[in-house]
Amino acid sequence: MKLLLIEDNTAMQTTLQRSFERRGLQVVLCGDGARALDRWRASLPDVVLLDLSLPGRDGLQVLADARAEGLATPVIILTARGTVGDRILGLNTGADDYLAKPFDLDELEARVRALARRSTAGTTDSPLADGPAFGGLRLAADSGAVYHQGQPLELAPREGALLRALLARPGQALAKERLSELVFAGEAEVQSDAIEVVAYRLRKKLAATGARLVTLRGLGYLLQADG
Repeated sequence: MKLLLIEDNTAMQTTLQRSFERRGLQVVLCGDGARALDRWRASLPDVVLLDLSLPGRDGLQVLADARAEGLATPVIILTARGTVGDRILGLNTGADDYLAKPFDLDELEARVRALARRSTAGTTDSPLADGPAFGGLRLAADSGAVYHQGQPLELAPREGALLRALLARPGQALAKERLSELVFAGEAEVQSDAIEVVAYRLRKKLAATGARLVTLRGLGYLLQADG
């Protein structure tokens, strides 16, 4: 099992990594909220452990953006914000479980394994299970890969991020500014027209599918089914 630990406290990182690795789990670390989504997409974890107080981007925003992209990995929030209101907000944003600091490591491991079992039991042998579908495209909820007629589309990371964001709201226009935040998450000094380059390349790769990337002047982009 692979865990993604998004936590900026180095002592907590070290403690949890050593503890879980002794128990046979692989741990990928990320201490920056601005880089969390990139690490999430790249590592394909079975469970994400997410702190809320992160540099670069708040943990709740990381979670909201991940769910908007269609990343369905089970998430346990680990945070010192332990009020009922905080727990409700985290769960409503898309978390699967919530554990307030300080916590017991045995309890955390039990919750991780329970979430992983529940996630596995809820999937089929198909890598396409549970993801949104549109215009002949389907997003694999577990990996974030996009498939067309059962075959994975060959997409660059930024093209994949743009397509996942559009697949989350097919037929709805998404502003260029919002898409830029998702596609270039954590990158500094991104030119205003950079998203147009990514959209141009993605549009060409969608030409043979049943979906089209449409530009709406003054609004942004939307994904539209042919016909």
